[in-house]
Amino acid sequence: MSEQLNRERQELAGLAQRFGLPQTVSGDPFPPSQEGAPLIIDTDAGGDPDDAIALVAAAAEPTLALVSTVDELGGRRARFVRHLLDLLGRGDVPVVAGADLGDRRMDCIAGLVPDSVEPQRTDLADAVAQVVASTDGLVRWVGMGPVTNLAALLTDDPALAERLVVTQMGGALNYRDPERAEHNFRLDPSAANTLLTKGKLPKLVLSDTTFTPELEITKDSEFHRRLAEAEPAWAKLVAAHMAQWFDRFHPGTIQHDGIALAAGLQLPYVALRRERVVLDEIGRMTKAPDGNLARISVKADYRAFFAWLSKRLDQALEGTR
Repeated sequence: MSEQLNRERQELAGLAQRFGLPQTVSGDPFPPSQEGAPLIIDTDAGGDPDDAIALVAAAAEPTLALVSTVDELGGRRARFVRHLLDLLGRGDVPVVAGADLGDRRMDCIAGLVPDSVEPQRTDLADAVAQVVASTDGLVRWVGMGPVTNLAALLTDDPALAERLVVTQMGGALNYRDPERAEHNFRLDPSAANTLLTKGKLPKLVLSDTTFTPELEITKDSEFHRRLAEAEPAWAKLVAAHMAQWFDRFHPGTIQHDGIALAAGLQLPYVALRRERVVLDEIGRMTKAPDGNLARISVKADYRAFFAWLSKRLDQALEGTR
């Protein structure tokens, strides 16, 4: 399909050039489909519940092969993810505890994980190598937290850049606070810069696109009410997690990571544009003619995305995939 679309796009671009028409069709090729490629999720689940909600959606993907955690809370994030995936019927998916940045503020999972859930493995490089070795093709990586884990992998094994199709939630060209960088890039600016310099055309779902009320699930929303009243144990876990977030931080959770997951799955909800960008020493992003090439989000269809997310929620509540 992508080859046919590319041929048609090139023909239209050629006709426009031949007859002097406005260049409304780009000659840039569509990226090849990654449908069926193994999926790795790197998450800081346990803080803002958008990670947990995205994991519920991701659990329906038969290609989900590995979940790693970052900005760890002494391994508690990984244990929370393990518990959630088990309750969702995805005990087959390995969980690896990744980098601990020493930040303990974003902890909204107190008392939610039974003592019976053991500490998870920490050999991230080996776990990723195993996923990569399982296929001759590409592997999808969706980053939902700081880029620390991925930066370490790309530094230790630069060849991974040719195998990983990276979608990262992070960065902003017009962040709401000009004195700071976007959260994920701010926590580890050096790692974010490593992604741009060592990664291969990463997709960046910017805060400019995601920070909007149109992606917010509030305490009083229908989405949250359905979870809070649902019977499945995984729904009770996520609802309790959301309650801690609402009580400690904010009466809503914006689905930054869910829409990044959708972009990573190549669903047609996020529009991307090639752009050259650079980061300063604290992770703030700007355009630069000699910068690093990335595909950055420019807009999104929030209504269509939420319809997809709600369908995934319904399927999980019904026990279907």
